[in-house]
Amino acid sequence: MSKIQVLDPITIDKIAAGEVIERPASVVKELVENAIDAGATAVVVEIKDGGISFMRITDNGCGIDREDVRSAFLRHSTSKIRSVDDLLHIGSLGFRGEALSSISAVAQVELITKTKDQTFGTLYRIAGGKEETLEDTGAPDGTTFIIRQLFYNTPARRKFLKTPMTEASHVGDLMTRLALSHPHISFQFINNGQSKLHTSGNGKLKDVIYHIYGREIASNLLQAEYDTPGLKITGFLGKPIISRGNRNFENYYVNGRYARNSIISRAIEDAYKDFTMQHKYPFVVLHIEIDGEHVDVNVHPTKMELRFNNQQEVYNAIYSAVDQGLHEKELIPHVEMPEPKPAVQSTPESKPAVRSAPEHNLEYFMSKMKERVLAEHEEKKKKEEAVTKQPVNTIQTIAEEKTPYMQNTAVRPQISTQTTASEPPKQMELFEDHLLTREAMQKYKVVGQVFETYWLVEYDNSLYIIDQHAAHERVLYEKTLKSMQTREFTSQMISPPIVLNLSMREAELLNTYMDRFTRIGFEIEEFGQDSYAVRAVPDNLFSIAKKELLIQMLDSLSDEIARNQSPDLIDEKIASMSCKAAVKGNMKLSVQEVDALIGELLSLDNPYHCPHGRPTIIAMTKRELEKKFKRIV
Repeated sequence: MSKIQVLDPITIDKIAAGEVIERPASVVKELVENAIDAGATAVVVEIKDGGISFMRITDNGCGIDREDVRSAFLRHSTSKIRSVDDLLHIGSLGFRGEALSSISAVAQVELITKTKDQTFGTLYRIAGGKEETLEDTGAPDGTTFIIRQLFYNTPARRKFLKTPMTEASHVGDLMTRLALSHPHISFQFINNGQSKLHTSGNGKLKDVIYHIYGREIASNLLQAEYDTPGLKITGFLGKPIISRGNRNFENYYVNGRYARNSIISRAIEDAYKDFTMQHKYPFVVLHIEIDGEHVDVNVHPTKMELRFNNQQEVYNAIYSAVDQGLHEKELIPHVEMPEPKPAVQSTPESKPAVRSAPEHNLEYFMSKMKERVLAEHEEKKKKEEAVTKQPVNTIQTIAEEKTPYMQNTAVRPQISTQTTASEPPKQMELFEDHLLTREAMQKYKVVGQVFETYWLVEYDNSLYIIDQHAAHERVLYEKTLKSMQTREFTSQMISPPIVLNLSMREAELLNTYMDRFTRIGFEIEEFGQDSYAVRAVPDNLFSIAKKELLIQMLDSLSDEIARNQSPDLIDEKIASMSCKAAVKGNMKLSVQEVDALIGELLSLDNPYHCPHGRPTIIAMTKRELEKKFKRIV
């Protein structure tokens, strides 16, 4: 059996480097965070070959005193904390004192630094954990790190690095997050001599978002602000129209630190649930300021994980901030059709016998349209001749059948649109006034139905298209949820009762939330050891009350964090019920039924999406139609 012995310092440093330094982006992260802690207002990061062969990080911070340079590269040496008590109130991004030691153990490091009080700067070289040079040099105020040949002395680690392009993309993503987390600092990222990112550092977060993500995202943002004792949230929320297929666009920073936390992600996605479709994720940039005593950043050597000792409060605050921001302005997607290609005009030089496919298709279409119009006129003429031969009361009946759809007289939120022809496709901010005036109601008109699914509504130089299925889903969803919250329900007895055989954990959950189930209309009683009989369910869940549904409800309740208003499981099951009970597409509705449906829809808190995130209503302006028909240019 081998004897136990203490490892030598170089081996220890290489093992520690494996925890902190995974790739070039890890080096950049540690050094840029040190620059931010040093009070820098401008940071420049330059890499070559993805950072594998060369990295240079320059800042204009406070610099390092000459006598502290050697100490800075020792393990667990730091200027940011002095005792264990300081871990409870960490105000800096770095504090572990492992970064420089770990980097110098696996790379060739050159440090040039100068403080404001020094006449000369300091040049320090260290490679593989061994000091090479310490001398004076000319330098501006601040610090410059040059890292060469990462993992040069650990080939096993180096071969696990990806291609230079992939490693450079990781550094680019990191610089994006750092720029968003500190908009008051100017960041520049240079890759192989090309500037990829350069922010102004003017302190305006929206300018940084515009610079990084472009005009489309910057023009579709909603502001988020929330303030409660011990916790403050500011930032921007993307409108549902710019949702993404993964969580990479969920940017949130806790006390200026980028990290991942399931509680924060879940709160954001729960607040967006009614606005985005399944498997779509929102775009957000949120800055969360929380008392240091409530957050633990000393979870992982890379400081990429956080823990809260008040998880429920954090969840509720973030959910409220996002939810309030999304309901600040109501949103309807604006539809813009692509410009049609102009017809090719024949010229004397062109050959008359040769025609392009688009010309032939257009000519064929117009001829068929002409034949159809003539046939309809002939049929209409025959009907009119037949009407003149019928009694007066019959004529009156036919006339009533031909009466155009009635104008709407229900009270609805006002729809106001002001768009210009030059604007790109965007999500319109409508319903600024929440109730129509009596004068405006007369202008609101239901035009008709297309494809037995979509209803056309004309109002104020705009055409609104409403999906009857999605609209009815939304109405049923909010009606049922409101009745549950206000206890306006009745219980429906079921026979035979549903018997649930539960584990100890599930039985504990059921007993914990028994009052909640009883309040909304369930009647559940013990039925032997670890078994329970469900004898009654809310009447609006009667048609879908099954054993599997009840088990899923208990499974959802097992989550540690949930909204205070109602568990997520109830929302999801109501949405499922709404889906099954709502009118479907290709189902004919009368004008009066649609009139009532639209009136109910537009009186809801969120009439713009069904419970699954699909839009219920879209808009198209009169000006847009006139552009397509070339009435205006």
